[in-house]
Amino acid sequence: MTQPSPAQKPVAKSLYGGSGSRRITVRDIAAAKERGEKWPMLTAYDAMTASVFDEAGIPVLLVGDSMGNCHLGYESTVPVTLDETVMLSAAVVRGTTRALVVGDLPFGTYQEGPVQALRSATRLVKEAGVGAVKLEGGERSADQVELLVSSGIPVMAHVGLTPQSVNAFGGYPVQGRGEEAAQQLLRDAKAVQDAGAFAVVLEAVPAELAAEVTRSLAVPTVGIGAGSDCDAQVLVWTDMAGMTAGRLPKFVKQYLQMRELLGGAAKAFADEVVTGAFPAEPHTFH
Repeated sequence: MTQPSPAQKPVAKSLYGGSGSRRITVRDIAAAKERGEKWPMLTAYDAMTASVFDEAGIPVLLVGDSMGNCHLGYESTVPVTLDETVMLSAAVVRGTTRALVVGDLPFGTYQEGPVQALRSATRLVKEAGVGAVKLEGGERSADQVELLVSSGIPVMAHVGLTPQSVNAFGGYPVQGRGEEAAQQLLRDAKAVQDAGAFAVVLEAVPAELAAEVTRSLAVPTVGIGAGSDCDAQVLVWTDMAGMTAGRLPKFVKQYLQMRELLGGAAKAFADEVVTGAFPAEPHTFH
């Protein structure tokens, strides 16, 4: 019996919460845009957390360089290395069966040009097993996107506030305010789409501009602080679950107070150890 060609392979009827025996692909993402279906994306940095999100039906998991801030203890995303990203991406792939896993290209692994980008992205695909990569930049990164896509590596682009440029921005300001800045953001989004990106992340962009970009593109937009008109939304999972300490960006909504719950469990364990209540008879071998 002949196997169906790639063009004949079935497309997931629903990205979020759907079931199936295969991973989500970029073709499924494109079909969701055609249907007008919105979908969620979360970050993940380890197998156990990724498995929870996979079981919850989250269709796309990003192994973001946000690991620098919320997982590795760095002050920004800039110090994250490709070796670290490969290791954590491989863990997320091992912990999932359905989600499309996207590996972030860290700062300094693609800025030199398309050849460096291909070398870095190839490691994420071959060593970690990701289904796609993400990189920051619009027009300035279009050549990198084009070579990766032509080489068989799907690319999610990222424009607007690009955290790897924190030193150039002098912080994390909203992007695209003012006519000139808005037109540049539109050009950036269209440039990476034309280069072959299958989706474009819009971070910290006025909602009205994000809506215009979303209408202008044939590929889906993924918003983070970009209003509700984007095709998809992404959050850093530690922000979403209330694990992150300190001040959070305006666009974050906490769906759980996990830091408080986990701290409470740790204190309860410690109290029982100190008083001798743990281990009790049910936890003891004879």
